[in-house]
Amino acid sequence: MPNLAAQLDKIAILRSVQAWAAVHSLAQTWTQIARNPAAALGKISPNIGAVVALEKEVHGAKLPGFIALNTGTIVGSGYFDSRYAPFGLVPNQNGLSQSAHPDGKAKFDTRIQMLDALDGGLRADSPLGSEADSMGAFSEQARGLMYDSAVDAAFKFTADDHGKYGASSFGDSCVVARNVLKANLGARYIQIQLGGWDNHQNIYDTTRGIYPRARQLDSGLAPLLADLAATPGVASGKTLLDETLIVCMGEFGRTVGNVNNQAGRDHFLQQFAVFAGGGTRGGRAIGSTNETGAYTADPGWERNRSARPEDIAATIYSALGIDWTTVRHDDPFGRGFEYVPFAASEDAYGPVNAVFE
Repeated sequence: MPNLAAQLDKIAILRSVQAWAAVHSLAQTWTQIARNPAAALGKISPNIGAVVALEKEVHGAKLPGFIALNTGTIVGSGYFDSRYAPFGLVPNQNGLSQSAHPDGKAKFDTRIQMLDALDGGLRADSPLGSEADSMGAFSEQARGLMYDSAVDAAFKFTADDHGKYGASSFGDSCVVARNVLKANLGARYIQIQLGGWDNHQNIYDTTRGIYPRARQLDSGLAPLLADLAATPGVASGKTLLDETLIVCMGEFGRTVGNVNNQAGRDHFLQQFAVFAGGGTRGGRAIGSTNETGAYTADPGWERNRSARPEDIAATIYSALGIDWTTVRHDDPFGRGFEYVPFAASEDAYGPVNAVFE
């Protein structure tokens, strides 16, 4: 990854990360909700992005707080209000052009006025309660994305940008993420997915193994770091990279040592995570493994153990100024929803402050 190698001064690699599960469905969800998906609260838990969207909500913003780009399996808002759900799309150079009504804006506005006249009277004291209100707010938010030049510009990009970021759907997502961050229209959490790492066979085949995905990651993430570092932030003297925390990680790792009998690598709990921006002190690795990467030798952070998905979530919340020990008492089970499970206990999960120190 030569392009990312040139950006290592901005990057911290946390080597001492360990997943809880080596099953795709469990691990992918666990990473997004920071808890066991099979537990009662796990089944209704919001995505970390939905929590951020709620906590950092910008009232009257043009964009939703949580945007998902190029994502496949993604957790939504859980039991939270639907306005904190991810706004998902696969980017293309024309942006949101397909959101325009085929009959034109004037007719669309007239029809919406007629709908509101009918709907308004039915909405009062609706037996559907808050769900109807949530859907109404969701619809209004969606309409706000239409016919807005600032919103349209945030999702469009040029052929030059497409090429600069590696000419891939992942690269396009990184371009749009850059544009959305620069536009500052209310989005506070962006999730991007780059799939295809499940190489049980021929992992080192240069045409279909790990190499094509590594090239996409290298070609998309590196210019994103460089562009954000070169763009002034909101605060005086800060760059957009200073004000944006980037976390890059997978669901779990791959087996170490010799490849399997199909020249591939299987699911493995030991993994790593990459941090950049948002106060990250780059140019270093945190923690270490044994010589084969099979297990954590030195955690490298204050809790002196492998970091788990819950710790990664606490790190994200902490960096964004969100109290990661928050317990909400609005969940349908009445159990109390913790942003990070058991975080109130000093010996449980917490932020990996070593990333920033």
